[in-house]
Amino acid sequence: MQLSHAMSLLDAARSEAARLGVTVSISIMDAAAWPVAFIRMDGCPLGAIEVSQKKARTAVLFQMDSAVFATIAQPGGAAYSLENTNGGLTSFGGGVVLKGADGSVLGAIGVSGASTEDDIAIARAATQPAA
Repeated sequence: MQLSHAMSLLDAARSEAARLGVTVSISIMDAAAWPVAFIRMDGCPLGAIEVSQKKARTAVLFQMDSAVFATIAQPGGAAYSLENTNGGLTSFGGGVVLKGADGSVLGAIGVSGASTEDDIAIARAATQPAA
């Protein structure tokens, strides 16, 4: 993933968070689950930093949004406790897989600090082409 692409994703996510009136941490990881870019908006709780990283890491390692991962890693799910693998993952929404035009996985974005629904909306808004 190019840094310029990661920075445009951060900018789009930050803009959506501001539009929603929330403060979040936003992490972008490449296809190998290595950090590419990160911001923590003013006033966002410090604990959201690691959560945003784990949301992105979960999404890219399993090539599925962290909200989908949550359905299999929860109690009664097909892979309950899977979140305890790979150095710790996150089984709730806010991590979204980033794909290229050809469908290849480029990385993931993770958003944390607002409600789970807002985190998901912010991450998804960042992945949409500009209107």
